[in-house]
Amino acid sequence: MIMNKIDTIYTKCPMYGYLRITAQLARQGLPVNHKKVYRLMKIMGIEALFPKRNLSKPGKSNEIYPYLLKGITASHPNHIWGIDITYVRLKKDWLYLVAILDWYSRYVVAFELSDSLNIWFCLEVLRRALTVGIPEIHNSDQGSQFTSDDYLGILKQYPIRISMDHRGRAFDNIFNERLWRTIKYEEVYLKEYQSPNEAEQSLKAYLAFYNNERLHQSLKYKTPSEIYYAKGVTKSIS
Repeated sequence: MIMNKIDTIYTKCPMYGYLRITAQLARQGLPVNHKKVYRLMKIMGIEALFPKRNLSKPGKSNEIYPYLLKGITASHPNHIWGIDITYVRLKKDWLYLVAILDWYSRYVVAFELSDSLNIWFCLEVLRRALTVGIPEIHNSDQGSQFTSDDYLGILKQYPIRISMDHRGRAFDNIFNERLWRTIKYEEVYLKEYQSPNEAEQSLKAYLAFYNNERLHQSLKYKTPSEIYYAKGVTKSIS
């Protein structure tokens, strides 16, 4: 219950660290020790001191790439892809959702759910996305999943430029952050998933709606699918 409330606060105010989240919980009538909030945020994958997920900690020897997107605006489908991971609450448990987003069209190219932060689900979502298209630039945070030899090894098989967010910068991957906020408020917070299978089926249906039916004001009231497939992309998300 506390983790779910933390998730709601963090989704609305991603700049909050554990002290401000502790204070906000107290305002909501839930006085919790800040040490407990800190511990739960680490379990959830939220780093307490920065508006950035704890999953953004690279491995000690992992390769880090510079952030390439300063001053650059996505100008066509498959120009820039962003990948990120978020926490998804169930009634008595939680999952992690990873998604690859095409920044130009806001199209969710692929997604995957996992009950842990093991790298496998990130490798799976990348492999599946690369059957849909090949981006010019791939952007991620400095998480151990995205800086691993296995993950980078897949990217290096293609003519893809690798970009990584700066440490402690929540909004370098701003379009993915907006996607999470949309998914949380339009899907996750309206449901009470009883099981991982129920969460997967419901999120799959919602993301199909998001891609193919939901009109985006920023896209001049077109759908992500209409924009993504308008310029020659030939495959769709499974």
